[in-house]
Amino acid sequence: MKHSDEPIFRVIFHNQGQVFEMYARQVYQSDLWGFLEVEEFIFGERSQLLVDPAEEKLKTQFEGVKRSFVPLNAIVRIDEVQRLGVAKISEAKGNVMPFPMPAPSDRS
Repeated sequence: MKHSDEPIFRVIFHNQGQVFEMYARQVYQSDLWGFLEVEEFIFGERSQLLVDPAEEKLKTQFEGVKRSFVPLNAIVRIDEVQRLGVAKISEAKGNVMPFPMPAPSDRS
């Protein structure tokens, strides 16, 4: 399968009071309970004339990261998109409540 034929996913999630919008080739349910795995992050080409500082910050933060485990309650939205957009960080605005998750049971 050619790289251009592979799906591109836009993953939007909350992280420490900010909203991250990132692009990846692999998104799936983790074996770790309550987490989503995101692999193969995609960033814009460095050959662009304009450099977006937010994208550069994300690129630096995720440099060398093979896979990220994002808590399911932090996920805002996941879209399969036709083309790559700009990865960005924005401040979380408004009152966003995490999706209620049942507490793990200690019963045997």
